[in-house]
Amino acid sequence: MTELISRSEMKRIYKQVGELAKEVADLSDKELRNFPGGTVIHEEILATRGLKGGSRSRQIKYLAKVLRQGPLDEIYLFVTNRKGSKLHAKKQLHSAERLRDSLINEAMEIKQQCQSIQVPFEPAWKSVFIPEIIEMYPNLKEKELRSVIHQYIVTHNKFHYRELFRVLKAAVDSKERMEKSQQG
Repeated sequence: MTELISRSEMKRIYKQVGELAKEVADLSDKELRNFPGGTVIHEEILATRGLKGGSRSRQIKYLAKVLRQGPLDEIYLFVTNRKGSKLHAKKQLHSAERLRDSLINEAMEIKQQCQSIQVPFEPAWKSVFIPEIIEMYPNLKEKELRSVIHQYIVTHNKFHYRELFRVLKAAVDSKERMEKSQQG
């Protein structure tokens, strides 16, 4: 899915990965043995040990850069399970927010197009994101999703905006529980 991510959102994502890198850098040798990252990440974690002050913070920033190059889901889960970190929950929250914003932005563009050609904006508009999101989160109901988005676009009532977030967050959480049950 190609979602438009603003500069501010990219900064927030980088900050999140930076927090993850700080937690990963503090892993003990025992925890590092079971760590899901590759050898490059292991080497960078070991390189942070023994460093203090500015050099440590620079090394952690570099570790964050290395972490951003690969998938982070396993690493977030590992840190959450080992340290009781809230980083994974925060990542899921931001993921649901980005999905909501992508859907709303797409619907607003389509509504503007409909207004320009003087056609009413209907809940069954042609969407690029909705099929992709339904494929990623199969427990979502397309009709409910379209209805909530349409209600928000037409009324700009914050209740529908929050309801859309609630629906997407539930789908993200449900997929997470399903993946955990398949692993365990």
